[in-house]
Amino acid sequence: MAHYLFNFSEGDQEQAAALLRAKMWGIGGDEKHRDALAPADLVLIYLASPKQDFIGQAELASGVHDWTSAEAEAYPGDSSCGVLLSHVEKWEPPVAMNTIVPRIDPEASNPYVQQNAKAGFQTGVVRITPHEYETVLAVRAEGAPSTA
Repeated sequence: MAHYLFNFSEGDQEQAAALLRAKMWGIGGDEKHRDALAPADLVLIYLASPKQDFIGQAELASGVHDWTSAEAEAYPGDSSCGVLLSHVEKWEPPVAMNTIVPRIDPEASNPYVQQNAKAGFQTGVVRITPHEYETVLAVRAEGAPSTA
């Protein structure tokens, strides 16, 4: 089982919420981790700038595949392929990135973490560590405030 962050960089929170309700997530053909995504992998859903919030979590129910006719009709986006999701949770309130970074990198010594926190993620699918995944869940459980 692997852990990923799905970075929603285009559109708004309502569009991301529609994907979660459909239990489907489009994956671009040029995504680095596209072929590694597999059923039972865990994902965090991240809304990029200007929000910079984690808005949910899910488990992958499939690997990346071209949508079937029925899936293409149900998919609320324009991607021709993607993954199916299960155990989807949309979070209210969301969890702000600025509450996560100090827990993942308390000494601010990891340039990768610091760069992503400042500039945002450069891809739609980001592989994260189990520690990073669990840290986001722990901060959410503590009721950390969102940026809203």
